[in-house]
Amino acid sequence: MKIIGTGSSIPHRVIDNNMLSTFLDTSEEWIYPRTGIRSRHVISDERLEDLGRDACLKALENSGLKPGDLDLLICSNVVNEYATPSLSSVIAQGIGVTCPCIDINCACPGFIYAMDIADSYYKAGKVKNVMIVCAEEPTRMVAWNDRSTCVLFGDGAGAAVFTEGDNFKESKLYSQPDVEKIWEYRLLEPSPFVTRKKEVNVPMQMKGREVFKFAVTTSVRDINDILSRRGLKPEDIDYFLIHQANMRIIEGIRQSLGVPIEKFPTNIEDHGNSSSASCPILLDECNRKGMFKKGDKIVFSAFGAGLMSAVALIEW
Repeated sequence: MKIIGTGSSIPHRVIDNNMLSTFLDTSEEWIYPRTGIRSRHVISDERLEDLGRDACLKALENSGLKPGDLDLLICSNVVNEYATPSLSSVIAQGIGVTCPCIDINCACPGFIYAMDIADSYYKAGKVKNVMIVCAEEPTRMVAWNDRSTCVLFGDGAGAAVFTEGDNFKESKLYSQPDVEKIWEYRLLEPSPFVTRKKEVNVPMQMKGREVFKFAVTTSVRDINDILSRRGLKPEDIDYFLIHQANMRIIEGIRQSLGVPIEKFPTNIEDHGNSSSASCPILLDECNRKGMFKKGDKIVFSAFGAGLMSAVALIEW
């Protein structure tokens, strides 16, 4: 398969670090050196499904395809206001498609997991055109009095359209199951038959140091692994599109691989961490800037709750 179109959509409300300092014990001087984030886009009067729809429509326009040309829609999402139907179905209705729809929850590596799934459909000869959309609102998962988590996240949606081709070269998915590193707990509707002790909703909890180590270690290891399978070295890659979780993580990966900073485009400074949407949003921004040329080799790498990680190599 190959990418023929990209799109993204982000909320209009921008919250900078100075604004956060009006109700949190934090500051620009505390947040930016630790994260690389100066501001983030947060959902206010938008709905997540509308951001997902807009990203898909932009990707379709960029690809030259129509909604009816799609054979499969895969949506990556951690949480949204719909328990059912699936967010992919809600977005599909919004863009006017009737193809099969699938939701996955693979946290931040969701875009790469979705590409790996789509690749299997192509190899099985079941599809010609596939839409992948990642729509995330992690700012609705955090406690806004917890400066260790809420300052990290932003909302948004990114999408990509794929068609038949030989440009998806390699991928590797990995998990190191560890629920306690990143988690959020939500209560379901009450039932007279549940006899467990009283439970409460718990906003996102994260052990930052452990996640940092997991992210850098697995990303570097698995990037080197897939490149070695193709007889490539890091210097042979034109761009590394890394999950925009933390600038220090990104820089740790870059330094370990020993490649120049020009090959690591970022948008974390004014987006924050938008979970699985971060990679396709960055992809779309780079694409619309005209950064990619035919034949460019691009590596994706992402990591997050689960703990899960994934890397992929494509050719533009």
